[in-house]
Formats: sequence, C-alpha cells, structure tokens
Amino acid sequence: MADTATMPAVTKTLELHLISPNEHKERKLRETRKAYQQALRAAFDANCTTQSATNDIVVEYDLSGHAKNALKQYVPQLCGDTYGAEKLHDVAHHPVKFTNEGPRLDHKPQNHYEWYVKIPHHEDYHLWMPAGVNPQQRPWLEALYSDDAKMGECRLFKRDGEWYLHVTATRQFEPEPVSRDRTAVGVDIGDAALATVCHRDESGAPTAPEIYSDEGAEVRRLRKTYFTATRRLQNRGSDRIAEEYGDSLWDRIDHIIHRVSRKVVERAEQVSHPVLILENLRYIRESMEYGAYMNRRLHGWAFAKLHGQIRYKARQAGIPVETVDPRNTSKVCHACGEEGTRPAQATFRCTNDACWIGEYQADLNGALNIADRYRSGESKPRSDRDSGQKVASDDSATDGASLTGPQDSHSEGETRPATSGTHAS
Repeated sequence: MADTATMPAVTKTLELHLISPNEHKERKLRETRKAYQQALRAAFDANCTTQSATNDIVVEYDLSGHAKNALKQYVPQLCGDTYGAEKLHDVAHHPVKFTNEGPRLDHKPQNHYEWYVKIPHHEDYHLWMPAGVNPQQRPWLEALYSDDAKMGECRLFKRDGEWYLHVTATRQFEPEPVSRDRTAVGVDIGDAALATVCHRDESGAPTAPEIYSDEGAEVRRLRKTYFTATRRLQNRGSDRIAEEYGDSLWDRIDHIIHRVSRKVVERAEQVSHPVLILENLRYIRESMEYGAYMNRRLHGWAFAKLHGQIRYKARQAGIPVETVDPRNTSKVCHACGEEGTRPAQATFRCTNDACWIGEYQADLNGALNIADRYRSGESKPRSDRDSGQKVASDDSATDGASLTGPQDSHSEGETRPATSGTHAS
C-alpha cells in the first residue's frame, strides 16, 4: 500500500447553513463577527507582519483562540507581500476565520436536523447550531465525521440575512487498482450483527468467520434506551439532564464502533495479503426502503463512521480497502447464487433444492457475497467519490481528527417534541 504522504489529495469547500438561530445565538454570532473585524482592523493598521506582533494586538479582544490563531496567520499575509494589500478594503465583508481545531461537527440522526456544528464564541463559550447541508456534499461531511477526511480552515459569514459556515475538507485517495491476487475479506454491516467478517481459503471454503452480534445487540439496547429515557426526561422538562445522559449513551456507542473497527482490521491482518471489502455507502443509502423506524436505526448505527474507522485503521495497518455494490448480497446464496429467503433476521434459507446450503447464518452469507463480488471483478474503487481540486497545505497544524462533538455547558435546551435531542435548538 502506498505511503499516505504520496497519495493524491483532494479538497472541497463544504457549505453549512446555520438554521434559524434564536435571539441569544444571533446576538452571540454578531458579537463574534464584530470582535473579529475590530481585531483584524487593529492588527492591520498596526502593520503586523509577524504572528507575534499580531498576537500582541488580538489578544485583547473577546474571541476564541481559534479565531485569534487564524488572525495570527492571516494578518501577516495581508501586511506582507503574500497578498500585496496596501489597505484593508471594507472590513465588514471579511468572514470570521477559525483554525481547524475550533469548529466541530456532530451527527444526530435521531434529531429533526441531522447535522450540528459548534461555533467558537470565546475561550469557554461555544454555540451548537443545527445546520442544513447540500445533499451532494453529504459524503464529504460523513468523511469528516468518520475521520476519513481532514478539516481545514473554517469561515463564518452572513449572506442575505442567513448565517453560513464554510468548511474546507481534504481527503486522500489510495492508488488503484489493488491486485486481485490478494485475499478478499468481506465485511457485512447489518442489523442483527454490527459487523460480520469472513474470507475463503485456497479451496474456496468459508474460513474463520467472526460475527459481532453481541456488539450489535448492545448498540440496539443503547439506542432504545436513548429514545425512551431522553424523551421521558424531556417531557418532565429536564432538557439539560436529557442532553447529558444522551451524550453518555452516544459515547458508549462510539466506543463500540471504535472497538469493532479495530477487531475487523486485526482479523484481516491474520490473512496473507488481505484486502478488506466493504459495501459502497452510496448504494446502501439509495437502497434504504425499510421505513422510518428502520432507517433511523440504520443511520443511528453510524454506518459512515464504522466504515470510516475501518478504512482509517486499515490504512494505518497497510491493508487496502475496496468497496462493492451491496445490492442483493443479503438475498442470494453464496454457494449457488440463487435467490433465497430470510425466515428470521439472522437466518438465510436457500431455495435451490440442488444446493448443499439449507439454512445459513444470514450475515455470514452476506459477508461472503461481498468478498465474492470483489473477487469476480465487480469492485468499486474507493476514489469513486465526489472530487474537487488539488489541495494546498493545511491552514493549521492540527488536523481536527476527533469530530464527535463534545458537549458545551452553555448549549441551550430548546428542544422539539418527539424529534429533539442533543444540540437541538
């Protein structure tokens, strides 16, 4: 596998529309913009050509360190030869810049709004805002949330009376194609088992399957607890307690996802020349026709995050990853290819009387079909994604790797009945 330093990188600017801030949050956003523009004007007028000089000016302003650090990078460029700016034109049109350590994304699929973003206000106060997103940019947001992309500089601005945050995202793509001589290790992510992993040996026989059904059951239990307990607390007016309790449950789910993704990669490492085969998320989303309840459960299991964590850990271990179209992998028999039935969630039954398969573990059947689809040449390369233009260097040293939005003691508990939850506004 190629060194990540030599892998091609692509960048894209993502636009998040901050939805209907209340009076309090609107005031805080205006305060942030005003303080930033005043600090920018003061540092520029003082002809700050170094970060140290800029720091001496902006340190006095009521801004988060993430905005001050962005100014320390930006002002010397304005005052030096980089931009050739002789004077600062119309400071009111300059967006508020944050380095990538500040803003954070959170994904709450159970809420009325799925995506939330944390906007730094000052050192110990941040604003969580629901965000509307462009559906075509959703794969990039999922990549950021699952640590499969790197966050760059962020810019807060107002346009036509609405607040927006622009986030730059960078993704590296592995070179392709991967040699077909590798051993295909199929990974099925499902409802009964969080993940099922299996490959075929040299004779073609299914070998050393691992089924993470206990983890799947634990996630289902935590999800159910989340919806019942937090709704009950909210109905009693205990929004803050509901928010904190809900976060603790999501942290436990997040821990399970990290643990299972690590085990999946460790399982692949036991195979000679492995390649991990995952389902293509784009096709999964297109084929979700299970109704609102099942869709909520599937999204709540953070498919994108589990995929992203597996890819990330596989890259660290030097194991290539490929994806395949998952359609019908759960419906056909891995032995004969005929369509079967699912008498139970975890059971696949082949309807071909001539096939040696009678009943088989359904998730294991899916994992083998996923591996076989790659072996037959039907894989989708990982670079089959949205693309942008080549990225330059990052705006700051920290890559913002952890994006599972930490809680802020100042976030407000204005919740929506039935669909409200963490960060609801």
